[in-house]
Amino acid sequence: MTTATAPSATGYEVVIGLEVHAQLNTRSKMFCGCASDYFAAPPNTRVCAVCLGMPGVLPVINRSAVDLTILTGLALGCTIPPHSKFDRKNYPYPDLMKGYQISQYDEPLCLGGAVAIELDGERREVGLERIHLEEDTARLLHREGGPADGDGYSLLDVNRSGVPLMEIVSAPDMRSPEEAVAYLRELRRTLRYLDVSDADMEKGSFRCDANISLRRPGDPLGSKVEIKNMNSFRAVQRAIESEIRRQAAVLDDGGSVEQETRGYIEETGGTASQRSKEEAHDYRYFPEPDLPPLEIGEERLAEIRGRLPELPDARRARFEREYGLAAAEAGLLAETRARADAFEEAVAASGPGRAQAVARWLIGDVAALLNQAGGDVELADTPLTPGHVAELVGLTEDGVITAASAKQVLGAAFESGDAPAAIVEARGLAQLRDDEGLARIAAEVIEANPQAVEDYRGGKENAIKFLVGQVMRATRGRADPNEAQAALRSVLDG
Repeated sequence: MTTATAPSATGYEVVIGLEVHAQLNTRSKMFCGCASDYFAAPPNTRVCAVCLGMPGVLPVINRSAVDLTILTGLALGCTIPPHSKFDRKNYPYPDLMKGYQISQYDEPLCLGGAVAIELDGERREVGLERIHLEEDTARLLHREGGPADGDGYSLLDVNRSGVPLMEIVSAPDMRSPEEAVAYLRELRRTLRYLDVSDADMEKGSFRCDANISLRRPGDPLGSKVEIKNMNSFRAVQRAIESEIRRQAAVLDDGGSVEQETRGYIEETGGTASQRSKEEAHDYRYFPEPDLPPLEIGEERLAEIRGRLPELPDARRARFEREYGLAAAEAGLLAETRARADAFEEAVAASGPGRAQAVARWLIGDVAALLNQAGGDVELADTPLTPGHVAELVGLTEDGVITAASAKQVLGAAFESGDAPAAIVEARGLAQLRDDEGLARIAAEVIEANPQAVEDYRGGKENAIKFLVGQVMRATRGRADPNEAQAALRSVLDG
């Protein structure tokens, strides 16, 4: 077993390829009618004779899963061959009761393509080899042993078995753990934009196996080691760093790296050997006799292509061009499809010329509230709507409320879903417009704070900021700070 510190591979080139498995957003499983919403279901309640591997049953292809895989391929620039088929992948593990997995071998749905990544301000492409479709396996739940049951035992939950699983296989184009994580982040973002998968690593609907090898520059590829059991971006980075260091130590000692499968150990950040790495011939692939080959005609391909949304990079560029946003602002707003949709809806409701103000609110105070609510919470998951944001921008830009009051209104709307204008009226937060009233409050603040007045008259300009704060406090944020300062100076300087 290895442990994780900074990777060391002096004199070696690191070669990384990733195999990403993404569960697809379909209502039913890949080859039967069982519901695919297995995650929170009681064990073995989303099962039938097909996913239990009973003899004599026949699979039926899920058309929606095929379409979603092709949609992903089109978004990533893949070639979609007119002919594809399913194959049997035989292996002896207990997580598929029938003893084989229905997958794709030599004729996948998508070939080639690339994922564009950005790292340290530079953009490059990571090539893809293929995208194919298969069925997920059941889950083995391991239990530690005790005095009564000795070495422990494993339980089998078949709910996940048969869920549509899309495998995206990269070319060995990555050269660092950081590139691998950047690739995964961009791929997950694209899948979510397409709405083909929720790509939730914690739930296991977005899983990654990493193939790592080291070589001297210019040498052929070395023996690759596959790392499994990684369920976060941090785990992927730590596991790859650990494997780089382990392989470098083996090669430095004059040894050779053996091709194998290793598992990531969260507690140590290292890896442990699991089994020798299988080759394709170990799986004894052959065409699935119970399923017909797939013919993807131009008409169907055109229909699927018509479903493609505007993808993140294109949307980010349009936000800069159309709304005059800075690159960083556009990037944050285009990070998720839900966030980008909310921004454009709020802009449409706020009227012309206020896109930048909408962007500032969404990136700043609204984003802070969403972060407090939870990691992946979007505006649509809260009582606050894009229309509320647009209304708040209008109230602030038109001078109806101050920036300080606007923050109060936002917090109230976020909690209750009430319209900002109604909150302003109910709480009396409209900006103080009474010049005589403001002058009176300024005089009262000056009288109550003689030390700050003395500091100001003694040349300490920062004292005026304290006095402005006192006016804002007395007016509950309803005074304009500039007007409050002017009222104070009028009294102090007079």
